[in-house]
Amino acid sequence: MIWLVLFFLPTAFTIGSETDWNGIFRHFWLQLIFLAVIFYVNYFVLVKRFFDNRKLWFFIFNFLLLIILVILKSQIFEWLEPQRLKMPRRRPPDGIRYFFDFLIYLIPVAFSIAINASKRMQKAEEMKIEADNIKLQSELKHLKYQLQPHFFFNSLNNIYALIDFDSEKAKQSVHSLSKLMRHLLYKTDVDKISLSEEIDFLNKYIDLMSVRLNDKTKVYTNFPTKIPNLEVAPLLFISIVENAFKHGVSATQHSDISFKMEIFDNEIQFTASNSNFPKTDTDKSGSGIGVENLQKRLNLLYPEKHEFHSCLNDGMYIAEVKLKTK
Repeated sequence: MIWLVLFFLPTAFTIGSETDWNGIFRHFWLQLIFLAVIFYVNYFVLVKRFFDNRKLWFFIFNFLLLIILVILKSQIFEWLEPQRLKMPRRRPPDGIRYFFDFLIYLIPVAFSIAINASKRMQKAEEMKIEADNIKLQSELKHLKYQLQPHFFFNSLNNIYALIDFDSEKAKQSVHSLSKLMRHLLYKTDVDKISLSEEIDFLNKYIDLMSVRLNDKTKVYTNFPTKIPNLEVAPLLFISIVENAFKHGVSATQHSDISFKMEIFDNEIQFTASNSNFPKTDTDKSGSGIGVENLQKRLNLLYPEKHEFHSCLNDGMYIAEVKLKTK
């Protein structure tokens, strides 16, 4: 488009008057053709083959090309208007004219270098983005694979505690666990799932974990009944729920565990609170990676679109996640 505009530009100034086609060719089109030749020879051949690794040859070939075109232009001028060159008038020396033509012909060389360099930079940036995406997906998969055994380990610990004193409940728990594992197998190998599916998974897990609790522990849930059509990353809140059951249950003292989810437009707020009974270093009922895993996943999946806070307040440990889904 640029070449076409430049090619027809001189004719726009001759509308309504007699057009000197010979003059337009000599003073404009001939120069334009030579500029195009220099640009495309450099753009497609010289810059790609010689500029990066053999700069000396690049400058030699360009020097020869420009000198040939400068001389060729002068010869074409003489051929088109030999009588005008013989007319007595003040003319700059040939060396000056050749020098200025040479400088003008350097312009398309610079443009071809700049355009090729910008394309290489763009390609390098695209490759970097692709590499970052591959790294991101790899890290997310690692975190997901790390999370699932952690979840499975906690569930098995819970069922193991039931076997000795209530085998029937243990059987029911195994059946419930199989449903949860089916969810892990078929629903989590995607980028996002519906919020309703995530809430259903949380309810089933809370039911499973509540089976082994005694009367001293009360579990409260407050999930929305009308769930909007939102999507979230799978297994996003399970780490907080696991953590609440791990540190919020005591065999001898009264304890409370509560889970609450609120939805405001496109923002999800999930809060878990539990009585705080810290585990000792010898307690291996969980690897302790849950909350750390959650923070990493939030940073990767929802950069600048999430908040995570946790604190102790009057003996209650409170963890809160705020998430913008759009």
